[in-house]
Amino acid sequence: MLSIVVPVLNEAAEIETTLQALAPLRTRGCEVIVVDGGSADDTLALAKSLADRTIAAPRGRASQMNAGGATAKGDVLLFLHADTRLPENADALVIDALSRSRRAWGRFDVRFTKGALPLIAWTMNVRSRLTGIATGDQAMFVTRKAFESVGGFPEIALMEDIALSARLKRISRLAYVSARATTSPRRWQKHGTIRTILLMWRLRLAYFFGAPPEALARAYRHAEN
Repeated sequence: MLSIVVPVLNEAAEIETTLQALAPLRTRGCEVIVVDGGSADDTLALAKSLADRTIAAPRGRASQMNAGGATAKGDVLLFLHADTRLPENADALVIDALSRSRRAWGRFDVRFTKGALPLIAWTMNVRSRLTGIATGDQAMFVTRKAFESVGGFPEIALMEDIALSARLKRISRLAYVSARATTSPRRWQKHGTIRTILLMWRLRLAYFFGAPPEALARAYRHAEN
């Protein structure tokens, strides 16, 4: 069984579309869990009838995804951003990728909606293959056994996906699904493509050299304002 965990915060504009897209997977037995981090809008109310479960957790993607993973019933967990859409038959693709490769975790290739930013998407996919690191936009999935064995997502303010990847790499290599998850370019469009690229490179380089995630999160929020 596949459990899909969707962490949300003030996603009223996106959540219905996101969950409606998951309806075919639910009819095939997948579980959908929405984890709210304290939304001030109607996110949770809109999600209730479109998910198997809606729960609240302390704000922060890591803590929200860990809370969802802890309540999930599935043998495999998939973590999905509210502005990302899975490819058709994602459930079968996930199970096939894990069983065929005999690996414990994986991710999808990514593209942006309406063909936006193709070079950035291509770079993200190639970088992931070279480094064995997955990011949240790529709809990471992992067996429950592996997720629990590494203690879930480190509850840090930023880079939780990269930190989890580093933990999981000790267990197995990353499985790749070439079918693409489609994600919104809203972050890139809001703050400018070049500016966002440079910001993310700077933050990841700082994280690599040991900068505290809390300081990186403050820098990220400051750059967004």
